[in-house]
Amino acid sequence: MVNLLSEISKYMIIVLVAMYTFLSYRVLGVSDKARQGSIYTNMKFLLFLFHFVSYSIIYINQKSNWVIIIYALEVLTLIMVFGFYQWVYVNLSKPLLYNMVFMLITGYIMITRLSVKTEYDKAFKQLIIASAALLLCLVIPLLIDKIDYLKRLGWIYGALGILLLLVVLFWGTENYGATNWIRIRGVTFQPSEFVKILFVFCFASLLSKRKDFRYIVVVTGLAALHVLILVAEKDLGGALIFFLTYLMMLYAATAKPLYLGAGIVAGSLAAVLAYKFFSHVRVRVMAWKDPWALIDREGYQISQSLFAIGTGGWFGMGLTRGLPTSIPVADSDFIFSAISEEMGGFFALCLVLICLNYFILTINIAMKFENQFYKLIALGFGVMYAFQVFLSLGGVTKLIPSTGVTLPFISYGGSSVLSCVIMFSVTQGLYVLSQDRNEDGKRRKGKKEKEISGKQNPKKESLV
Repeated sequence: MVNLLSEISKYMIIVLVAMYTFLSYRVLGVSDKARQGSIYTNMKFLLFLFHFVSYSIIYINQKSNWVIIIYALEVLTLIMVFGFYQWVYVNLSKPLLYNMVFMLITGYIMITRLSVKTEYDKAFKQLIIASAALLLCLVIPLLIDKIDYLKRLGWIYGALGILLLLVVLFWGTENYGATNWIRIRGVTFQPSEFVKILFVFCFASLLSKRKDFRYIVVVTGLAALHVLILVAEKDLGGALIFFLTYLMMLYAATAKPLYLGAGIVAGSLAAVLAYKFFSHVRVRVMAWKDPWALIDREGYQISQSLFAIGTGGWFGMGLTRGLPTSIPVADSDFIFSAISEEMGGFFALCLVLICLNYFILTINIAMKFENQFYKLIALGFGVMYAFQVFLSLGGVTKLIPSTGVTLPFISYGGSSVLSCVIMFSVTQGLYVLSQDRNEDGKRRKGKKEKEISGKQNPKKESLV
């Protein structure tokens, strides 16, 4: 009976997620408010049903009351998020919110499934940190009101970011070959995840002020300093994300293809130098080129990832039916492989489409602004998200050499999920700001047209 339920559930999950993915794109083409409301209700229902079915199967197979407790706490958190966010963020982007919740739910499910041997310790930690972050970010609308003042602090953001990275460089601890962690009284966190936020605010502020060549050279030098410190920490995945994000923000701010071309050439040369001077880069490239020849050593991780994806096929083995724990760091860097093995290729494809949808929504928010500071913040967070997803998925599928980058909102890691929620909340706040300004503009336009009409037709106006 358990086997039958597990088999049925994996098809139910695929259908539910496929329906949600379709609706997440369908709603973007609907302008009628009533139809939009109906689609949003269906999307929310599908999210809760997907969550329920997944945890039901985990409980049936693992027979642990902790699974029920985790599920109940997650449902409570989701209800609070849907309630508080729609109350605090008036006129919020519901598709953006729902996609973020979908990714969080997917991460919750896989982390709970993978942490059975540790008494669900990681599942509880992820839930607590994500919930705290979601509640903390309810104050973001208050900060958005001060954003005209915050845009003056560009150099301060840059200095704080450099300082945090230097602290990690000299006093950090090494993990998986990179010195990018700080440990304080048993608590370990990754400062570079929060430097990402400072980085985007810094260059959104600086690039919105001036565009002359001499100034751009100085600003680019500050961005290069961030990247070089990350390279010194051997956090090459983080360095690549920072570099590409700055390059896109620079091009958006200046609209000069020369800067974009120069950045691509400089990045290519830096990649060659990194290959020559860093042994662990050469190891990852070798493992990427032929993991089977090094399957007992350097290629073990990527080989296990490919085995897991291939074993899952299109429909997956079913939750708790695979062997994702055989993949090193399956709950963080290689969580996509674990998802593919147990939930299948169709689910994995839907997940990629949801990530793409989230990116499109973020870029649309950026395009709503004429103010370049706001535009560059939304663009920077969107580009940073997109490149991180690409590096994560590309690494686990052998499209590119592995960079050790987590999958946003989904992978286990307190620092990662906290920074992702903050970036989501700022983006959501910018969307609300754009909606408020559009409504103010429409009111002013309507009032002006009414005044002009009254002047042209004074008798008609008097009768009214």
